[in-house]
Amino acid sequence: MPVHPRLNQGNHLKTTLLEGKKPAHFDKHIIGNLLLNVATPDEVRQEKLLIGVRNEAGEIYRLIGATKHNSFMNAIEELFDLGLVDELQDTDATQDGCDAIFSEQ
Repeated sequence: MPVHPRLNQGNHLKTTLLEGKKPAHFDKHIIGNLLLNVATPDEVRQEKLLIGVRNEAGEIYRLIGATKHNSFMNAIEELFDLGLVDELQDTDATQDGCDAIFSEQ
């Protein structure tokens, strides 16, 4: 898998699909644009910063965990570039344990 130019400082992102949740139709773009290490849900939830991704049914189906703030910001930038919206961008609060939650508008 080629290293994405913006994330070539090392991979500090882990991801997992949540059991029983259908991936969104745009999921292939997420895994194609972010350099992600697949991990268990528990391993991802242990990361310092968490990003949730919602499917068309409004369920969080994917978690992305970042060890470093820089990796978190790069991931957010990539998700914005895919046309997704961060539901939590106007608040400092977390929701469902996530620091950011992305979905289609």
